[in-house]
Amino acid sequence: MFVSERYQVTGATAVEISASIESGIRRAALAPGDLLPPVRALAADLAVSPATVSRAYAELRQRGLIVTAGRHGTRVRPRPPVAARRAAMRPPAAPGLRELSQGEPDTRLLPPLGPHLARLAAEAGHPIGYATAGVLPEVAEAARARLAADGVPADELTLTGGALDGIERLLGAHLRFGDAVAVEDPGWANQLDLVAALGLRPIGVPVDDDGPLVAGIAAALAAGARALIVTSRAQNPTGAALSAGRCAALRHLLADRSDLLLIEDDHAAELARVPLHPLAGATRNWAFLRSVSKPFGPDLRLAVLAGDETTVARVAGRVRVGAGWVSTVLQRLVLTLWRDPAATALVARAADSYERRRGALVAALADRGVAAHGRTGINVWVPVADETSALTALRDAGWSVAPGALFRIAAGPGLRVSVGPLDDAEIPALADAVARAIHPAPDGGFTA
Repeated sequence: MFVSERYQVTGATAVEISASIESGIRRAALAPGDLLPPVRALAADLAVSPATVSRAYAELRQRGLIVTAGRHGTRVRPRPPVAARRAAMRPPAAPGLRELSQGEPDTRLLPPLGPHLARLAAEAGHPIGYATAGVLPEVAEAARARLAADGVPADELTLTGGALDGIERLLGAHLRFGDAVAVEDPGWANQLDLVAALGLRPIGVPVDDDGPLVAGIAAALAAGARALIVTSRAQNPTGAALSAGRCAALRHLLADRSDLLLIEDDHAAELARVPLHPLAGATRNWAFLRSVSKPFGPDLRLAVLAGDETTVARVAGRVRVGAGWVSTVLQRLVLTLWRDPAATALVARAADSYERRRGALVAALADRGVAAHGRTGINVWVPVADETSALTALRDAGWSVAPGALFRIAAGPGLRVSVGPLDDAEIPALADAVARAIHPAPDGGFTA
């Protein structure tokens, strides 16, 4: 059913038509995934030329609100970059439905912030002014030490409001509208949404358990990619982690690419139970991001960004003319967490717990003839033949997981199951439900 059957798009110009569709998205009359009318059909309804509707659709695509997928038509993006009514953004879970779709850490294993906030309040000195705000020297020193321990050069660094904020600033500082970006496929849904919202062109790179494929990156570079984004460990949604061999091969491939911006995202950081094999420094322009949200809490919007002098200076400059700086209160809070042995111990406990639960789920699925992937992190990726039928069957059985369509460009269909809220005792029942919901097939990796 086209949305015109329940929402009337209006307008006599391209600007008015695009504004009408955006309004529908904002007011939740148009939902994510809704099918828009074909260009000629909408043009006939509005008594305008097809070229006018085409311009409206093009403007909405450029802003990341809609996506055109060939024979599948033009649809509202799964998460368009415009604030909609909260009920439409995340409808309440059905009663009794076990929620495993959000990809969030286990809140039971996050360090409590109260004691640290109380200590900060007791130690509060003179208020920070505009002229003196910025990256605190003691935070920079601690961050450099933590990165150096993992082999990441961090002579130059700055702070951003989380990993995605850092990626946005990096892409904005180096690329222009329409430039191509090589991204993992399947890959982080928020990142794919960001690339679309910036008007950039994503080129999907297939992924296996050892990270993005060398041949896939080579093909993306040949197709004109000006930036490459790689997840170091705990790749979302597949759990892939860059291996030593894959890292060496990619370093060799990227060695002569002086025109490429390399972005590494190590969001798992202290939660990872595999060694880090960084690509940092493989290209002239590079950046390595490590956020604190997964180990210490999603509300702590801070990431350390290390890189070459030019890249870090560009990001720091954009922060200065925009938000100004990452709150020094937040910086001090993170520093106290880094220095607290109890917080460190709790993060280590969380890492062990995720490792155990994720591994147990993958093993339980394998016992039931279901291929699944989850080498690191808090997610398990299950390739399926039909996402819709599998999702429906799981919901009927009381389980909510994320559809693979949120994470894919050309990769094959799948489901993402998050183990953050999952209890050990639930794993057998979940594995049974997944096995009943899909038809196991030989494991062909993550690609179509």
